[in-house]
Amino acid sequence: MRGKILLLAGVAVGYVLGARAGREKYNELVSTANKFWNDPRVQERVEQVEGFVKEKGPEVAGFVQDNAKKVTDSVTGKKKSGGGSSGGGTTGGTTGGTTSGTTGTTGTSTGTPGTTTPSTSS
Repeated sequence: MRGKILLLAGVAVGYVLGARAGREKYNELVSTANKFWNDPRVQERVEQVEGFVKEKGPEVAGFVQDNAKKVTDSVTGKKKSGGGSSGGGTTGGTTGGTTSGTTGTTGTSTGTPGTTTPSTSS
């Protein structure tokens, strides 16, 4: 209980002191920020960034959408057809040995169109 009272007292003192001296400093900060924002050099850069975002926005949105779908499918356990192994150089789930002659007949899921990563950039 004592801690709550001290906290409230501290907030009240801070509010009173901030209200007296703070408004003038706040107005000064706002004035400086407005001068900076309205500077022609800053506005020129803002326009450049807006143009860049308008140009690249759809590409980024498509990339994010595709990868979000992949993550969602991965988390929910859905797999694309032709799935199986995740690659990594294994052959049908084995790492060599007696199945070395069967490379190309099993474990080819990394080469199927369903498991390749599509290229969205031009």
